[in-house]
Parts: sequence; C-alpha cells; structure tokens
Amino acid sequence: MLAAMTATQGEDGWRAQVARSGGVLLQALSALEAALRRLHPPEIEGLREALAPRLRDLVEVRESLAAVAPPEALEDLHHHLGRVVALAARALEAFLAPAPPEVAAGGILEAMRLHARAQEALFPLRHVFQPVSDYFLEPAARSRDPSPPRAATAAQDSGRPGGGIHVAGDPEGRGGFHLYVPAARDASPPGPLVVALHGGFGHGRDFLWTWLREARSRGFLLLAPTSRDTTWSLQDPEIDGRALRSMVAWVVERWRIDRERILLTGLSDGATFSLLAGLAVDSPFSALAPVSGVLHPANFANGNLERAAGRRIHLVHGALDWMFPVSLAREARDVLVQHGADVVYHEVADLSHAYPREQNGRILTWFDPQLGLP
Repeated sequence: MLAAMTATQGEDGWRAQVARSGGVLLQALSALEAALRRLHPPEIEGLREALAPRLRDLVEVRESLAAVAPPEALEDLHHHLGRVVALAARALEAFLAPAPPEVAAGGILEAMRLHARAQEALFPLRHVFQPVSDYFLEPAARSRDPSPPRAATAAQDSGRPGGGIHVAGDPEGRGGFHLYVPAARDASPPGPLVVALHGGFGHGRDFLWTWLREARSRGFLLLAPTSRDTTWSLQDPEIDGRALRSMVAWVVERWRIDRERILLTGLSDGATFSLLAGLAVDSPFSALAPVSGVLHPANFANGNLERAAGRRIHLVHGALDWMFPVSLAREARDVLVQHGADVVYHEVADLSHAYPREQNGRILTWFDPQLGLP
C-alpha cells in the first residue's frame, strides 16, 4: 500500500488520499465522542474493542499521508492534516491503553484532552473542506453540498473582526478563558451568551468543544472559563466566582449580549459550582443548567437557597452516575423546588458520569426558544 502511494505523485492522487484520510479522521473523532458519552466503568472494555479498528484505520492513513507528495502550494495544508490525524490517533491510543482500574482514569482523561485538541487543530480546515465544516455543525444545520464551503457559510465564524475563537491568558494555563464568537454577532441584535464550566481536572480550552457545534449552528457566544486551580473553588466560591463575573462583564462590554439571556452550565464539579456561583449575590446569570453535579452544602449556609426562588434551573443527571449517585440529584431537585426555584429535572437512563452531548439542544431550547433549530 505504501509503495503504491509513494508512486502516486499526481495532484489527483494526493487529493484522493486527503479525501480518504479526512473521512477516516472524522469517523474516528465521532466514534471516540460516542464512546466518551457512553463511558461507564463496566463498559470500558467493550468500548475499547469497538474503537480498536478506528485506531488501525487512523494509523494506516497517517502512514499513507506521509508517503504521498502534496502539490507544492498545498504543503502546509498537507502537513496540518497530518498533525490532526496524529493527534486523533494519540487520543484513541490513550483510550485503548490497557491499565488497571486504579490508573485507567488517567488514560481516559488524556484521551478526552487529546480529542479536544484534535478538534481544535481541525477547526481551521472548516473553510477548506465541507465535511469538516459539517462536523462542527449540528445535523440540521449541515450542508448537502459536497463542494468546499461557500463564502457566506464560512463567514459565519471566519477571521472577520470579532469572529472565531478568542483566548484570554495562557492557553495552557489556568484562570483564563476561551471564547467562541460568531462573526455576524457585531451586526446582530443583542443575543444570548452560554458560559460552560469544565469538570474537575478539566480546562476551558478543551470543554469549549463540548458546546462549539451548537454555538456555531445557532449563532450564540460561548464562553469556556478555566478554574484557577485544578477544579473550581468549591470551598471558597468567591475565588472563582469573582473571576467568573469579571469574565462575563468583559464579554458583555465588547459584544452585543442580552443580559437577560446568559446561561451558566457545567459538568460535574463545574455543575456543582454553577449552582454556587449562579445563585450568589450579584450573579449575572439568568438561567442555570447543571449536568451531573450536586447541591453543595455551602448553598444551605450562604443564602443561595433563599435566592433560588423564581430562578430557572435545568438539572440533568444520569441514572448510572457512579460518582454522584442519582439520589443526590433528586434531593437537589426537591430542595430547590421547596425554595421556589423553577426547576426542570431530566434523568437520563443510560448516562453514567459523562457528558450527554445530545442534551445540549434540549437545554438550549428550554433556555431560549429562539435558539431552537428547525
């Protein structure tokens, strides 16, 4: 196979190999995303077996890409695609690496990080390849045209002033944020802002991709902060709470944001902190959507529960959650309802302690019916 590819030096052969590599890459990223959604300790070995062929395919196309010569004018594109394929392969390798239960979590967290970094590296290619553009859109917003993205489509988050991904602080450090802005936002009426908080040991740079597809499809700003420590300041909420309010204020000052439509959501520790910060004094958030979190005991002592009256809260929790048993989510629902909160509670039967990406649309439509897709 490699010898045949080496002999194929024409541009048509290179384009065919790029198209094939891109297809394998997108299938692998989607398969890993699905595995991370179904992540549950008893199921890990089965998920690994299902992903193993995807890794073999990625390794093969990585070698094939290295063996084919690109046209001189497209060398940068060729090497960039190769880097994305390599990142995706590393993500699958981390997930598939055999490990005893006590250390397996480290490999899975690394797989999550690399999966996000592969998407980050792939994102600039949305202007070149329609399938890549479609990957970063929800199915209802995808094009049926196989040709490269049209200028009007690519402009929705192009390099035009204000559009794209903005970074505050060291991209690898803590305490900053990553922000996605649709380019058309500056010329549009004030719109919503979604603030998404990562889980413990996570990073805003990576958690951004959990919501990017929806933000790009529906045209809202997406803010993904990073906690100052390895997780949110649950024992002293004002540490990260003050920083969070400052970040939101910075965004509101620079873009046309409807202050009555600011959603705070989060996963795990990020969900727990979303209740602490979202119910605090001077909270800028109009609705809260914690996913797989708990009601921290501090809420009972700091006045948050009294401030919960009338607040719109959408709780999502998995019936199989092994870290925060579902009974805790039901208790949180009942306490918040008792204190007058306007609560929607959604219990997902097949969800463990993982992020249910398919719930994003439900959350958004609840938060703001104008964000619904056809």
